[in-house]
Formats: sequence, structure tokens, C-alpha cells
Amino acid sequence: MNPVVHQLTWQGLALAFVPTVVVIAILFRWSAGAQTAIYATLRMLIQLLLIGYVLVYIFEADQPAIIVAVIVIMLLSASWIAIRPLQHRGRRAYLHALAAISVGGLLTLALVSQFVIGVEPWFSPRYLVPLGGMIFAAAMNTVSLAAERAHAERERGASCLEARRVALQASLIPTVNSLFAVGLVTLPGMMTGQILSGISPLVAAKYQIVVMSMIFGVSGLSAAIFLVLEHRGRYEI
Repeated sequence: MNPVVHQLTWQGLALAFVPTVVVIAILFRWSAGAQTAIYATLRMLIQLLLIGYVLVYIFEADQPAIIVAVIVIMLLSASWIAIRPLQHRGRRAYLHALAAISVGGLLTLALVSQFVIGVEPWFSPRYLVPLGGMIFAAAMNTVSLAAERAHAERERGASCLEARRVALQASLIPTVNSLFAVGLVTLPGMMTGQILSGISPLVAAKYQIVVMSMIFGVSGLSAAIFLVLEHRGRYEI
């Protein structure tokens, strides 16, 4: 395999927006929310360019304190976003989400980075930042789905045990679907990126197996911890 990565020019980047411009034009013509699409596109562009520059600084600094600070910010932000669907977003729900995502996410990150991959040094930002992002995002999404579904089940009169069972099962549907679809319906972003960068497809597949396993594990673990904390004392664990 050729390890040389093709450099993306600014002209090429601009051409990538041609389909976006076409869709926005259709939305504008049909009065279907073109302003929202334009705002979302501009926000995406600015956010990704900014994070690109920030990551360059983080990678070059190569300081454990900076990496720890980045991970803490990720956890605090993910926990707040996770409880967004709840009508009552109190301190209790936030702390439960933070505990669930932190425990599940940090344990998974430590296992994958230090034992599966064997990152050296342990705080290597090129591994911890992207791996942490994937892990915390998966936990955030599953906790969010579990919280919303558990609340809905309790509102309709389900018992705590039944609400917990249904919420956990429902929160894992997207993750389980992705396990079924990977390799048949889609090539995930990490695997595609590695292949485009010249890595052997077999090596990329091995890394993707690790990613899929860690995402399923942290999703189920974090959702279960959150549900237990939310309904602690209402039923036996």
C-alpha cells in the first residue's frame, strides 16, 4: 500500500461544497429552511477549522496536563448534552450523566489506549483525543436515549424495572444496528480514513473491530450506570 496521503487543496475543498450549494438552492426555492441549512453549514465549517488549529497546538504541546484538561472538558460537555432531551434537566440528572459517562468512558479509554493499543507515552494526544472523542460521544448518545426513554416509560406508568429494561434496550438500537451494518452497508469513518491514507484494509479492519467493540461496550455500560443511578432505591440492581 502507498502510505502517501494526498493533500487536499483549498480549491478541492471548495469543490466539495457544490452538492451543498445545490441542496441549499433547492431548500431556498421550496421555502424549506434554507437559512437553517446555511447556518448549520457555516457553523460546521468554522468549528472544524478551529478544532483543526486547536488540535495542531495540542499535538505539538504534547503535555499530559493539557490532555487531561481536554478530556475533562469533553466529559463535562458530553454530560450536559446527554440530558438535553429531558424536560427537567436538574443538577441530579447532570451528575448522574457525568458519573455514567465518566466511569464507562474512562474505563473503556484506559483499556483500549493502554492495553489494546499500548499507547506510548500514555498521554499521547494523537490517540487519546480522537479515541476519547469517539468513546465519550457514544456514551453521551446512549445515555441521552436511555434517559429520555426511561422518563417516557415512567410517565406512562411502567414500573421502574420495566422502564429500565425498555430504556436500555431502546438506547442500544443504533449501536446494535451499526454492528449489523458495518462491512455490509457502510465502511465507518475511521476505517475509510485509514484506507484513504494508505493503510492496509486488513489493518484498518482490525482497528475498526476495536472501535466497534469499545463503542458497544461503553454505550451499554454508561447507559446501565445512568439508569441505576437515576432509579437507585426504587428497585434492586
